[in-house]
Amino acid sequence: MNLLKCLNIILLCACASVVFSASEMESNNRISEPKNLECVVLLHGLARRSSSMEVLHDTLVRERYFVVNQTYPSREHSISDLAELAINDAIKACKGAGAKPVNFVTHSLGGILVRQYFSQHNSDIVHRVVMLGPPNNGSEAVDNLKRVPGFEWVGGPAGLQLGTDDSSIPSQLGPVNFELGVIAGTASFNKILSLYLPGEDDGKVSVDSTKVKGMCDFIALPTSHPFMMKNTEVLKEVIRFLKSGSFSSGNVDDKQGVNKHCH
Repeated sequence: MNLLKCLNIILLCACASVVFSASEMESNNRISEPKNLECVVLLHGLARRSSSMEVLHDTLVRERYFVVNQTYPSREHSISDLAELAINDAIKACKGAGAKPVNFVTHSLGGILVRQYFSQHNSDIVHRVVMLGPPNNGSEAVDNLKRVPGFEWVGGPAGLQLGTDDSSIPSQLGPVNFELGVIAGTASFNKILSLYLPGEDDGKVSVDSTKVKGMCDFIALPTSHPFMMKNTEVLKEVIRFLKSGSFSSGNVDDKQGVNKHCH
């Protein structure tokens, strides 16, 4: 890869981060007024803030959930540190409101934080989890770009841990131990990054990489990685899974196994 191509890729990644976070005016967590006793924690993706999840926040509030839209400094710490920081604070907010059980809806890196956290903590408090575009098996794009000058600035310590080799965090985490539904995207606006991704992808993560052993249901929708948490069909499927434990037309690959926690 020549220097010009490397710089072009870094610029695309950096510009995407700036564009998608430009409207995020503040980093404070947004917490809804309690509507009932069930809590949903929202965890955004890498180089994003809680405002990227506002459409989901408002949708879930209308569905009468108590919502904690948790922000965390995704580019400043490792995945293990981010998991403890973000999820401990979110669970405290749920408990403080008397809202239980706790559900999670995550975008991208947020899903890996949930897996990391509950690999170290009891998951009995968790009801259901929906992950949007999670790199559950890492991202081949990270494998190809992590040595490019400037990539660490774009992705931070956590971004460097999202590859597909044995040293990556997703590769070290085992099957999920909670009730999980995964939504993958099949539309890409980032054709350069898609060159590194096998099969269908959402521009950042391949469809196959989103799957994880033990998930209860899986669905792929024609949406892109940066915008999937605002997609109308995605929102419908999130609500459906939180309420019923399944998607409208989901499919779990037999090779993924069956989670004993599934509904």
